[in-house]
Amino acid sequence: MADTFQQRDDGAVAPGVIAVRGVHKHFGRTRAVDGVDLEIRAGELFGLIGHNGAGKSTLFKMMLGLIEPSAGEIRINGVPVSGGDFRQVRRQVGYLPESVVLYDNLTAVETLQFFARLKGVARPDIGGVLERVGLTHAARRRVREYSKGMRQRLGFAQALLGSPRLLFLDEPTSGLDPEAIRGFYATLRQLRDEGVTVVTTSHILAEIQERVDRLAIMAAGQVQACGTVQALRERMDLPLRLRVHGAPEAMPAIRGALDALALGRVDAHADHVSVECRRDLKMPVIAALSALGAQVRDLTVIEPSLEDVFFGFAD
Repeated sequence: MADTFQQRDDGAVAPGVIAVRGVHKHFGRTRAVDGVDLEIRAGELFGLIGHNGAGKSTLFKMMLGLIEPSAGEIRINGVPVSGGDFRQVRRQVGYLPESVVLYDNLTAVETLQFFARLKGVARPDIGGVLERVGLTHAARRRVREYSKGMRQRLGFAQALLGSPRLLFLDEPTSGLDPEAIRGFYATLRQLRDEGVTVVTTSHILAEIQERVDRLAIMAAGQVQACGTVQALRERMDLPLRLRVHGAPEAMPAIRGALDALALGRVDAHADHVSVECRRDLKMPVIAALSALGAQVRDLTVIEPSLEDVFFGFAD
């Protein structure tokens, strides 16, 4: 039995932490999860995105062993989540649900002591965990005095108890302000660098676009696509947008260079030109503009957003 997360010599988790094979979950006639195959690598920050009802939370609960699949198998560190051996593996798993429920009459310290006992953490580093989530200053305050964002950070703190090697975070930034969100993802990067595998969901696509190593797009209970953001952009073959800036007197030359490439629609302005460009024409466009020398003052290449990619796969 593999009762701990295997370690490489450099301290990172061994590859293939989560393996989902042909997993289905049906609630009556509703196919919440409908044939999912997925592998999440060790020590990566993995995003799971999709519409409400896409099956993300159901898949989360199955990976945690909270509900059983109707068919298929899920293994974490090689151990089936439906077997008795998973109990030991689960001790090294942290979970932050989408809706955090806490006892209002307890302080942050008392809350973490309570969860530590539930998890069987003998000597919880409560002070260190509270410092990591930015709640040291409110450690002795009762939860009923907390804002929604502070409650969310306390929920994150309980997920970190016992130094888990695998974290499941369901909509973890709900209620956080922009500064707290930036700090939250900085913490996730630190955890990833320490070898922790992180699986997170988010409805805010711009928030995770440059912050996850890979992601999976779910729709109708199925994984529609999986990979890095850039790989999914290339797979969709969505056009790039280019914005070329130059002096007003240089605009005819810039427009002529772009027209010669038959790019399609070109929007000309007094000091810049905007154009959509097929991905395979990006380098010819750059070469043509480079030939104009100082007439081109600036060139901005705008990749399709994660939102563009998401709707391309999910619709």
